[in-house]
Amino acid sequence: MSGTRIKICGLFRQQDAEYVNGAMPDYAGFVFYEKSHRNVTPEQALMLRRLMHPEIITVGVFVDAPRKLINALCREKIISCIQLHGKESDEYISGLRDMLSGTVIWKAYKIRSAADLEAALLSKADMVLLDNGAGTGKCFDWSLLEGFPRPFILAGGLTPANVSDAVSRFHPYGVDLSSGVETEGIKDRGKIFAAVAAARRV
Repeated sequence: MSGTRIKICGLFRQQDAEYVNGAMPDYAGFVFYEKSHRNVTPEQALMLRRLMHPEIITVGVFVDAPRKLINALCREKIISCIQLHGKESDEYISGLRDMLSGTVIWKAYKIRSAADLEAALLSKADMVLLDNGAGTGKCFDWSLLEGFPRPFILAGGLTPANVSDAVSRFHPYGVDLSSGVETEGIKDRGKIFAAVAAARRV
């Protein structure tokens, strides 16, 4: 069995919570970003958290959000992990740590070149997430990952069809799927179950 963790991101409907309860990934993500069609309010996220199995770790996804919002969501136990997708600096991350001692912080990096990987390597975040970042549902050039010395979460373009290849090739700390387990922008139960099973078969 693979030691790679699995995250299903972008839950926003009651059915989505039911799907992950059945598939039992390690993480499930809520997007707190108004420009995303998967955006949820704190109230919606609280409702979904209450519906979900307590062993599934909930992750809040933010883009240059006020630290006050993140602090409130963590303290209310709506999320247990923070994922940053904007231009958040190491100083911003340090400020979050001061507010939320012990809360794990992930920072996403859009990978286009070796220079992008260098920035990820130097990040002060607890974990880096390496992403295509274009919202295309396509993978970035995975050959760039060869020899990357830091544990990472792989995202961008992952589907039930390619996630096992990603896990076997790179042994990432985690894999993060969203559009790859959707049909027409809506979470697909069959794809979620297939992706989790594929990642764990490796």
